[in-house]
Amino acid sequence: MTVSLPVIDIASLRAGSPGAVDPRAVEAVAAEIRAACTGPGFFYIRGHGIPQPVIDAAVTAARDLFHLPTETKRLVAANALHRGWHAMGGALMEGAKLADRKEFFSIGLELPADDETVLAGEKLRGPNQWPAFAPAVQPAFSAYYREVGACGAALLSAVAVSLGIDPAFFAARYRKPLQRTQAIYYPPQQADADAEEFGVAAHTDFGCITLLWQDDKGGLQVRERQSGQWIEAPPLPGTMVVNVGDLLGRWSNDRFASTPHRVLNRSGQERFSIATFYDPDFSAVVDPRALGVPDAEARYEPITAGQHILNRFDRAFGYRKALAAAQ
Repeated sequence: MTVSLPVIDIASLRAGSPGAVDPRAVEAVAAEIRAACTGPGFFYIRGHGIPQPVIDAAVTAARDLFHLPTETKRLVAANALHRGWHAMGGALMEGAKLADRKEFFSIGLELPADDETVLAGEKLRGPNQWPAFAPAVQPAFSAYYREVGACGAALLSAVAVSLGIDPAFFAARYRKPLQRTQAIYYPPQQADADAEEFGVAAHTDFGCITLLWQDDKGGLQVRERQSGQWIEAPPLPGTMVVNVGDLLGRWSNDRFASTPHRVLNRSGQERFSIATFYDPDFSAVVDPRALGVPDAEARYEPITAGQHILNRFDRAFGYRKALAAAQ
């Protein structure tokens, strides 16, 4: 199998507590990340430390959930917190002609009604919508959420080093992250389908970094920066796919690339993936000046991570337009 994207082993980052990781190991991983993020903007990680049984349980729970009748899944339809089941046709990527041919189930950081961020009125904060009719979902997704979040935190320490800043820079802005983990179901796409029909149309991710588990069906494609051609990002056993999102591109003053990608499921079979958008606190200020960029060279004005993500949600997801119309 020909793989043109870098494969980076991050086992050294997961070997102990963050403070106990050998700085030389972090530097070595950071150098590889820098090359990947200034190049294709996509890379694979191995040695990610997410236990295979945790992945398997989440995949099984997701598959069983998606196979339930639409009327049942609608009982946990997506709410204003972006939590729950998102129906087929509910996502339209910016610039796309047709809605994505996918459905997904999304969770975030579980917070009680008396949490300070909820009481302060921060958007996207609160509890998840757990389906009582699919009891395996809550424990399986919760375990996966925790494990992939720990991986994302370790990875961001090396991302910080790769940008020449304090390894703890991002950790201070991820106290209660806007981490969203979503299981995604792609039905088979026919060979003679409309040329504009995609599982997910070409887009860049909204947030900081994305960590993706994908099954063995293939279909993920990345637009190569140098040639502008679409290249395959095939599944590699034991790895996750990582990519830079728009927020990290903005934070880094475009030193790191937020790269367009899409999904085209021509396998003739169902395709499943689990994407985690590992994003900062809602109130975290994203400003390239904080990373040492001189004011005269900064390409972006400061914005909170939450507002940036909300802006993108409002443009992409039909349920948000329906919520706005009902207010």
